Amino acid sequence: MADPATYRPAPGTIPTDPGVYRFFDAFGNVIYVGKAKNLRQRLNSYFADPAGLHFRTQTMVRTASKVEWIVVANELEALQLEYTWIQQFDPRFNVKYRDDKSYPWLAVTMADEFPRVFVGRGAKKRGTRYFGPFGQAWAIRETVDLLLRVFPMRSCTQGVFNRARSSGRACLLGDIGKCSAPCVGRVSPEEHRGIAEDFCSFMGGNTGGIIGRIEREMYQASADLNFEKAAVLRDSLSALKRVQEKNSVVLKEGVRADVVGFADDGRQVAVQVFHVVDGRILGERGWIADRADDTPITELLEAFLRQLYAEDQEIPPKIYSSVEAEPELEALLTVRRGANVAITVPLRGAKRALLDTAVRNAEENLAQAKLKRSTDLDARNTALTEIAEAVGLTEPPLRIECYDISHTMGTEVVGSMVVFEDGMPKKSQYRRFIIKTFEGSNDVAAMDEVLSRRLRRLLDERNSDVHVDATTGEAAKFAYAPALIVVDGGLPQVNAANAVLERFGLDSEIALVGLAKRLEEVWLPGEEYPVIMPRASEGLYMLQRLRDEAHRFAITHHRSRRAKHVVESVLDDVPGLGELRRKALLTYFGSLRKLRQASEAEIAEVPGFGPTLAAAVKAAVADTGGEAINLTTGEVTEV
Repeated sequence: MADPATYRPAPGTIPTDPGVYRFFDAFGNVIYVGKAKNLRQRLNSYFADPAGLHFRTQTMVRTASKVEWIVVANELEALQLEYTWIQQFDPRFNVKYRDDKSYPWLAVTMADEFPRVFVGRGAKKRGTRYFGPFGQAWAIRETVDLLLRVFPMRSCTQGVFNRARSSGRACLLGDIGKCSAPCVGRVSPEEHRGIAEDFCSFMGGNTGGIIGRIEREMYQASADLNFEKAAVLRDSLSALKRVQEKNSVVLKEGVRADVVGFADDGRQVAVQVFHVVDGRILGERGWIADRADDTPITELLEAFLRQLYAEDQEIPPKIYSSVEAEPELEALLTVRRGANVAITVPLRGAKRALLDTAVRNAEENLAQAKLKRSTDLDARNTALTEIAEAVGLTEPPLRIECYDISHTMGTEVVGSMVVFEDGMPKKSQYRRFIIKTFEGSNDVAAMDEVLSRRLRRLLDERNSDVHVDATTGEAAKFAYAPALIVVDGGLPQVNAANAVLERFGLDSEIALVGLAKRLEEVWLPGEEYPVIMPRASEGLYMLQRLRDEAHRFAITHHRSRRAKHVVESVLDDVPGLGELRRKALLTYFGSLRKLRQASEAEIAEVPGFGPTLAAAVKAAVADTGGEAINLTTGEVTEV
């Protein structure tokens, strides 16, 4: 790889104007395209200390062998040129959104002499109009079958069309009225193109105009006593209305918009798009992209919309997004569409409800992608190998334990231990710890206690005569050491955990790392600088899953203890309510919030309670509502 210093532009040679820049590799291929309000400021950031750059950016600048730029008049021109170059060069280091599945398109080949309609997938071609994509191929094929009764355009392949033309006999579709049979000259090329234009107009959202025109023609035919034509038009009208009924109305009639919902977990970003035509959802699609760095979500929106609205994708007049867009992006899409494009974030009403649905779908896609990634055998093997290399182990860590501490202002301090074996959660061996040796907020001391109790148990079981369960033949659950311990935190937490390992004489047997959440740095004991794993690597993804699972397990335990403590303290002064009845009440309702919402009759249904005691309990909890803030997570919760 090249040293960025070898091709860094001389000081003062980079202009301070807006512009677009390209990085090239040694073979002259464009590997990255970017834009900047100030070229000098942006490009100098690439040639700063490589240790301060994200791994993907480090790789890019070390792969490159030169950088070039071009100055433009304003940010809009920079955005346009960046879009053009990304389309032209397809740089490997630019963000690319990939479909989470292959979606069917409805295509009309308007570049042909006799346009053809068909349902297809895959790459798109110039000269063809596309509608969708759609969630189910069968649904759009059924729609096309109905529309061909109204717009009898060609739907056959070129081979079938040529055979019918040479034989002079139309196919079955021509005989049953689902094709106007241009192959045998029943309509001219101009008439057939007009039918295709009407088809595209209806699919493009002009449903009211088409239906209104057919209604007028039907009434006129009836007035002219041409009842046969009026009956055909009536059947056409019925078919069009059935097509409309297939899609539920989500916005006002006549609305043409795309609804774009984002979900971002810091490692991946998912996007869900609903295509709304005439107030109805006619298509939907989802994408997933790896997050290579801390690019702002507004820039991710910009990159996504550039990819979505390629040259052959129709741009709607309105885009409802869960992320605010820069004005330059609106201006670029307006220029490309030839009419105004508005990108807004709706805050209320039907538009907001639809946007929330898109966001929920994006979150679900993200969860499914995580599940698929976590259960993939190859991905798990890669992750364990990458972790071993980062930590300096001779072989992949087959058993990993992760620890976390949770509390609220030093009260109800608890710890958690989660176990992954072969890269998968081993939930039967998860453990919770109640901190007993001190009170107050001291995460380092709490981690010391939790690890000490765990390692003492390890040594006790090793020294025991019973190493194997006589009934199952399995080893005692804590009789063998983990290959790796992960703690949630940076260098102070790692050093504290390492002191515990040294105290028990296990520091040479068990590896130890800490994962700091702010920059996802991997800290090793005694090291001055952290290990920076690639942002999209499988190894870092597995460490993050461990850390997040330990945090979830700890905070769940902490909340249950806090709720129990609050309930017991609130009910202390209720006459006739002893310890057993308080426990029964907590077991029955589960939390103070649910107990507060219950009626006297529902409380009286608890075993051992009657109307009088239920009324006293209801009066005691009536005015106890409030919020608590977890200072560890910043989370505001109702108690």
